[in-house]
Amino acid sequence: MSGCATTPDNAGVIYKRNRVYSRLPSGFFSFEQETTKARMNGFGSGECIPLKDENGETWRGSAEKSADGTFRYTFRSAAGKVLSGLADGHGITLRDEKGKTWRGFID
Repeated sequence: MSGCATTPDNAGVIYKRNRVYSRLPSGFFSFEQETTKARMNGFGSGECIPLKDENGETWRGSAEKSADGTFRYTFRSAAGKVLSGLADGHGITLRDEKGKTWRGFID
């Protein structure tokens, strides 16, 4: 039988391989703070995303895939500052501990 796998009792079983997209995003990350236009960027992959801001401060971040297929990003600086947010089809939106919004993208 074409397109079928056989089982030990020779019954034909139709199967289809389901491929699940589970790769974490990687590339060049670029973010801009909405009011001050401060920028930070860097190259990384989902598990390790190092960024540098305009002041030379290094931010370490990661991406986690949630159950609904969106990605949650968390970035921490050595000074203890935190940025976190979600990615949608239009880009990444982060908020800091003061409530300021950072918008960004992956290139």
